[in-house]
Amino acid sequence: MREIGIQVEKKQAEKMRKYLIENNLLVKNLKISRNKEFVYFPVCSNPKNDISYKSIKMKFEKTEEVPRSYKKIALIPEKLKVKLPTSYDTIGDIIIIKIPNELIQYKNIIGKALLKANKNIRTVCHTSSISGELRTRDLEVISGENRTKTVCKEYGLNFYLDINKTYFSPRLAEERRRVASLVKTGEIVVDMFAGIAPFSIMIAKYASPKFIYAFDKNENAIKFAKFNTKLNNVLDKIEIIHADSKNVKEILDKKTSKVDRIIMNLPFSSHRYLHYALQLIKDKCSIHYYDIIEEEKIDNRLKDLKEIGKKNEISFIKQNIRKIKSYSPREFYIGIDITAKKKHADVA
Repeated sequence: MREIGIQVEKKQAEKMRKYLIENNLLVKNLKISRNKEFVYFPVCSNPKNDISYKSIKMKFEKTEEVPRSYKKIALIPEKLKVKLPTSYDTIGDIIIIKIPNELIQYKNIIGKALLKANKNIRTVCHTSSISGELRTRDLEVISGENRTKTVCKEYGLNFYLDINKTYFSPRLAEERRRVASLVKTGEIVVDMFAGIAPFSIMIAKYASPKFIYAFDKNENAIKFAKFNTKLNNVLDKIEIIHADSKNVKEILDKKTSKVDRIIMNLPFSSHRYLHYALQLIKDKCSIHYYDIIEEEKIDNRLKDLKEIGKKNEISFIKQNIRKIKSYSPREFYIGIDITAKKKHADVA
């Protein structure tokens, strides 16, 4: 069957496309075609405007309808669809989803549905949890290409990583940008659990720190962090250090006499390292502390942090607690901005 179409010069194509959409003349279930000189639009009738075009008859390919929700097309029993996860992480062209135990037998079907509903995705992985000090996921590819390496784009930056060997949360993109906006010119920043260095690179790119020291004990994360600093052209502003953050003071004593800002993104375990972070404070310091915790335990966690500060002769003169995202039905990923000051320091 031959459909009605119009032939438009490339330089006028975008203007014509907008006109056709605004006037409901573009046939949406047929693909727009093009060559080096012209663009061909499937239309339901010829437009009446001042854009030059030629009316034609040609065969247009049909567009493939993309389902809005993977839940609708997942071929599992209807009564179980209510248990399908409502959210998942998208890192580059990979989806990471946590499938409930009662749906594990349908994991491959669920993976295929996610691929069909997300045309930019090439791989779907199932994860059980994030575990260990190196923050690695227990992953299984359940559909698509059998790989775990990808590139994630964020605020004009590119982060290359292997999701099976390193930790990265795309849901912290806005948080990383927010922290970068708080960094003052000339600050010394310490990223205690840098991973592939998204916080450090965001700060280096969008703020004017004097220097950033980025630590991690995961050797694989360090390799990607070094690659990403080069990829994003911030080699001159960041030093990537492969070390346990328990040794951060010993290492930094040889490099700098002050620290202005500390990032502590080690959910579930950051509180165990606060003592080591506080050792870096000379006078006054901003700390961005992150944790995953049940809502009813947040107040007690803050009391514990203040007690750690007291033992280290550090006062928390300002705290701002924020719920960044939901982690589970009862747990939240929280951020606490802390202004910490040595008790003997006279800071205006």
